[in-house]
Amino acid sequence: MMLHIPGVLSPADVAQMREALEAAEWEDGRVTAGHLAVRTKANLQLPVESPLAVALGQRILERLGQTPLFIAAALPLRVLPPRFNRYEGGGTYGSHIDNALFRMPGTDTYVRTDLSSTVFLSEPDSYEGGELVVEDSYGAHRVKLAAGDMVLYPGTSHHHVTPVTRGTRLAAFFWTQSLVPSEADRRSLFEMDQAIQTLAGEQPDHPSVAALTGVYHNLLRRWSVT
Repeated sequence: MMLHIPGVLSPADVAQMREALEAAEWEDGRVTAGHLAVRTKANLQLPVESPLAVALGQRILERLGQTPLFIAAALPLRVLPPRFNRYEGGGTYGSHIDNALFRMPGTDTYVRTDLSSTVFLSEPDSYEGGELVVEDSYGAHRVKLAAGDMVLYPGTSHHHVTPVTRGTRLAAFFWTQSLVPSEADRRSLFEMDQAIQTLAGEQPDHPSVAALTGVYHNLLRRWSVT
C-alpha cells in the first residue's frame, strides 16, 4: 500500500528546516550506500550523527506522533530517526530495495524496514525531475509532493529517484518497523480503521461502531508482533 500523508510538517517547520539545511555541510551520499547501491547513488546526505540531523529528525518524529493517518497506516513499533538528502545538478539514485535491517543509533536494537517514508522539503515547482518512482505489481508510481507532505510505501518495493536537472530537491527519509509485519494484514486493518472512523463520524451512536472496533482490536491482537 502506498499512501500520501499531507501536512506532516507545517509551512513554518518546512521553512525553518530548509533554511538550516541550506547552510549545512553535506557529504557524499555513497557513504551510507550498500555495496550494490553505491554504483547507482549520486546525491548528498547530511551526516547521520550530526547535531543538525538529530535535531531536525527529532522534530519530524514529534510531528509523526501527532499524525493519526501515519499511526493508523503504519502501526509503528520502532521508527528509525529520519535522515536527510539533497539532489541537484543531475543527482539521482538508481533502482534499489532498502536494507532489511538498520541498527537504531547508539543501541544494539535493530529496526526492520517494513515501511519506507519520504517527507518532501522542497516545493515541487522549485526543481525539475527528482520524482520518487516506486515499483510494485501494479506498475510504477511517480511521486513528487508538496513540501511538508509525506509518502509511505512498503520497504520491499523497488524504487528510484529520477535525475534533478534544475534546482535542488531536499527531503527527509526514514523507515518504520510495524507492530504488524504483514503488509496485507496492515492494509486490512487500515481499511477497517478508516471505515470505522467514517461510520463513527456519520452515525456515532450506531451499535456497529463498537462491534467493529472490537473486531479491529481482536485482529490487531492476533496479527501484532512486539
